[in-house]
Amino acid sequence: MAACSPYGSWKSPISSALVAESGIRLSGVQVDKSGKHPDRVYWSELRPAEGGRIVVCSKDGDSQPTEWTPEGFNARTLVHEYGGGATFVHSGVVYFSNFKDQRLYRQTSPDAAPEAITPADSGWRYADGEFCEKLNIITAVREDHGVVERAEAKEAVNTVVAIHPDTQEQFVLASGLDFYASPRVSPDGKKICWTQWNHPNMPWDSTEIWQADMKPDGKGVMEAHKVCGGDDVSVMYPRWSPSGELYYISDVTDWWNLYHVTPSGDHVAIAPQEKEIGNPHWQFGTTPYDFDADKGVIITSYGMELGVYDMGSGKYHTNVDTGFKTHVYLVMGGKGCAYCIASSPTQFPCVIRVNYATSKTDTVKSSKDVPVDTGYVSIPEEITFPTAGGDKAHAYFYPPKNKDFTAPEGTLPPLLVRAHGGPTSSCSSTLNLNIQYFTSRGVGLLDVNYRGSTGYGTIYRNKLRQNWGIHDVDDCCHGALYLAGNGKVDKKRLAIDGGSAGGYTTLASLAFRDTFHAGVSHYGIGDIVSLEEEGHKFEARYSHTLIGPYPECIDTYRDRSPINHVDKLSCPIALFQGGEDKIVPPNQAEMMFEAVKNKGLPCAFVLFPDEQHGFRKAENIRKALDGEFYFLGRVFGYEPADKGGEIDIENMD
Repeated sequence: MAACSPYGSWKSPISSALVAESGIRLSGVQVDKSGKHPDRVYWSELRPAEGGRIVVCSKDGDSQPTEWTPEGFNARTLVHEYGGGATFVHSGVVYFSNFKDQRLYRQTSPDAAPEAITPADSGWRYADGEFCEKLNIITAVREDHGVVERAEAKEAVNTVVAIHPDTQEQFVLASGLDFYASPRVSPDGKKICWTQWNHPNMPWDSTEIWQADMKPDGKGVMEAHKVCGGDDVSVMYPRWSPSGELYYISDVTDWWNLYHVTPSGDHVAIAPQEKEIGNPHWQFGTTPYDFDADKGVIITSYGMELGVYDMGSGKYHTNVDTGFKTHVYLVMGGKGCAYCIASSPTQFPCVIRVNYATSKTDTVKSSKDVPVDTGYVSIPEEITFPTAGGDKAHAYFYPPKNKDFTAPEGTLPPLLVRAHGGPTSSCSSTLNLNIQYFTSRGVGLLDVNYRGSTGYGTIYRNKLRQNWGIHDVDDCCHGALYLAGNGKVDKKRLAIDGGSAGGYTTLASLAFRDTFHAGVSHYGIGDIVSLEEEGHKFEARYSHTLIGPYPECIDTYRDRSPINHVDKLSCPIALFQGGEDKIVPPNQAEMMFEAVKNKGLPCAFVLFPDEQHGFRKAENIRKALDGEFYFLGRVFGYEPADKGGEIDIENMD
């Protein structure tokens, strides 16, 4: 029989150690399109236990997984700083960008030593590569930081290049714009396409897809011309079909949908719908659709659900039941099988193999091998609620869940509202032990997809333009009040947390609104003027869209920076900060901490001297999680069942 205990005091097997130390992060699912290994799938594993090293792995059929990346190597690129697309495969050879020197390497077998195929000490970084067998070249995005180091330019220079893997010669194929992505050569080796855009746009704002003819020797292009895109249209992920016809994703109809450029030049929507295929291009290497050349079909992931489009009949169906809810990094293998990373509210992300005709699904690799009893797992309710200006916003509500406990009759749980990072991003219903840590202890959690989040169409995504620090804040506040008004949570125990851009929303909510009774910032942005002046190239003009042109709108930047309004903070606050953070300098958190402490409010400041923007060491992740829960317990009057998470709190008796 379940014991009766106050919300927040429930004992849970989902410990901070389980959250921080178990499991890996999966990405970069690939197959060898040369046909040499039709039953082999490749993927990348980010391993916290190895200091965040990324290792390329593969599996043939039902065999055991094989590791490729040897000790001393880390398959991670820093193009756009956020990376992705560090690895590609061809004819049984793995190519990868190595983190330490950012050179491109090839590895002919799991036991072979990686061989560098790009120059040393050049300042060049590489991403989004692909091998073209017809021309014996690699096409990739190259980001040149050497020009900055030599004081020849103020920011890195991005280009599309062709790389000869044997001679290490490189030839620029596209240049002159600020950013490039997705360079892909047609199957016959005669054409190339790519995506490009300029400051101040981000890849979800205004982008273009271009096409050109490849020179026969692969050392240049001819007749380059724009295919689609332009002002206020986001196009991305161009790909060639096996027959050499161009496909791409566009939001021209207010939803990211898939399009086909016919031989006559018409642009035809493939299975058009009010769902989105693909995600915002924060990283390279994601694959939201792929082709099965043998069957003449396209495998898609509209709304992250698997779908099948028959190119011959034009029919589309979504009755592929994998047992999972979300599907990303989608690629086609042999024998009618697709591979992807799949997850659900009760299942950790896994690399799966699915026969799309029969729905037979096999798990290739799970991100966590530790089973979690579903009796401790809160299943989210997807909600839509009214917000400021007569508008609506979206969120996932996770009620408290623990099979061993019930709360005293007539009581309601405290609520933690979570603001996701980005801010042009989203939260999903994927099983997340960080969330379950709170809910299994008796704290409800609202994961908010505020206006500006992706997955709800272009109009919703663009609502954050000029409104960062307003709409996101309003939606987090209204979401909390909506649940309290419906008797789901205790209206007197509302808290908010978030990291990075989500930390900014947290700090802004505490400085500019009075909805919440406590807040926790993890490396949150307090000064958006500093962010604008010191950011890296990829995000260097991001805030121009979110807030306004800089420096013309500098007064608005200052007005929306919580660091300039510490006098308005009126509730307990905890700040967790990395000492080596270059994006959010520690002095911002320290200043807020001192201001709140001097006002006599309960407050805590935890500095991790060796962490940067985001906590990567397991012991620090644990301390931040346990410390946040302890802090909220002291503020809201519940006693955590577990000891050891105590942190120093000023002005708390």
